[in-house]
Amino acid sequence: MSTPVTGAGESAASSDGDLAAFIAAIRSGPQGADIGAIFDLSAVADLRIKSARRFRGPDRELLKSLFEQLRHSGDSAGPELTERLVGHAAGRTPGELAALGDRIFARGWYDRLYPEIWRLIAEHRAAGHTVVLTGTATESQLRPAATALGITHVLGARPEVEAGRLTGRIAGTVPCGPDKHAAVTAFAATHDVDLARSYLYTGSGADLPLLAAAGAPVPVAPDAPLSAAAAGQGWTGPAVEPRTGPTTGDYLRTVLGFAALLGGALFGALSKAHTRNRRTMADALMRYGTRWPLRLCGIRLRITGAEYARSPRPAVFLFNHQSQFDVLIVPAVLGAGVTGVGKKELIRHPVFGPLMRFVGVTFIDRSDTDRAKASLAPVVHTLRDGLSVAIAPEGTRSYSPQPGRFKKGAFHIARQAGVPVIPVVIRNAAEIGRRDSMIARPGTVDIAILPPIDITARTPAELDREVAAVRQRYLDTLRDWPIGAV
Repeated sequence: MSTPVTGAGESAASSDGDLAAFIAAIRSGPQGADIGAIFDLSAVADLRIKSARRFRGPDRELLKSLFEQLRHSGDSAGPELTERLVGHAAGRTPGELAALGDRIFARGWYDRLYPEIWRLIAEHRAAGHTVVLTGTATESQLRPAATALGITHVLGARPEVEAGRLTGRIAGTVPCGPDKHAAVTAFAATHDVDLARSYLYTGSGADLPLLAAAGAPVPVAPDAPLSAAAAGQGWTGPAVEPRTGPTTGDYLRTVLGFAALLGGALFGALSKAHTRNRRTMADALMRYGTRWPLRLCGIRLRITGAEYARSPRPAVFLFNHQSQFDVLIVPAVLGAGVTGVGKKELIRHPVFGPLMRFVGVTFIDRSDTDRAKASLAPVVHTLRDGLSVAIAPEGTRSYSPQPGRFKKGAFHIARQAGVPVIPVVIRNAAEIGRRDSMIARPGTVDIAILPPIDITARTPAELDREVAAVRQRYLDTLRDWPIGAV
């Protein structure tokens, strides 16, 4: 097997689609900002899924157009649809169009992102490459995906603006075919990127002119024209899994898992009722109320660093948040003597509200920073009383495998209580239950528990740097998964 290596004047050699081979090639290849990694939207997201989304409100028709246009950004209809879309947006402000792009992404487009490509993007960023997301769409549509994937530069269509409002026309051209080639070439010249030594990822045959100019052409889930051209040129790319919807079996397993959660929680609490010790009952509730549903849903946990889940205690366990099912995964991994922090909306949930209150979860108001800080104050007493706490420092679920920005609340709590923080890095959770989905899919979730970090001596001024450093540990761990976890 050969791998794509991009030295000066070299073109991409072939590979068998093994993601590890592409990662190794990036690591062993040239480093630095003069090497570009240009990703077309068709290479980072599955565009083949037809939309079933329904939008409401006065913007529903424009939102629907924005959603559907993205699906055609990799084919010949893309430029015409983009121009029509910008025409429909006439009179809006750029900020309003950007907000609509964020809504589109949050309403389901994030589901289409390939986690395999995120890993390649992480490698390019670690190599210091200049990473770009392009596509036959507006920059407002591309930017939310770029942000979730950790990409700084975006090359898309730019609507014309006069007096702070969109005119309904495109400023310049829509990036497609030769026009995209020209836009990428101009960007490369402006940013001192050597296109002849750079990587170009796409799934669209419309990008053949651009592929021919790149040092490492990499087809990803190619359409028919690109697949034929790639076969003739010997271009190969990493294999990616199509983004499919849940099956009937997934729905059935989820229903059984939900019943097992209720049954397991009840069984656990009753099995220790004779002790009349609420903590003992809560620990049993979580043990059976997490293991039973995970087993019935076909979710297997593969853990490394399990010793850090048991000692030292108490501690603040930090976990990166991707899935609704993290509420089952985290307690199943950490075991007894742990409670958590949740959003206040859950307190009214007819099922999870009472269960979470019983196990001592602290509820916070995320809409008000001052109230959120005040509601976290009792957690310090919880830790001083000997009970550990699990917190998602992002505050919400991430749209991609990349952890979001970490907040400082959990670190302040650990510092005040005089306990360490222990990172719990979760990989693949979004593949068994995507961000906003309540349907579980069978699969394996990898968890790496890292050594404890003592922050008790950190000053408030030093805490910002510590928070950034801890988040970087998550990124490094996701990039280089510990031996023994696989």
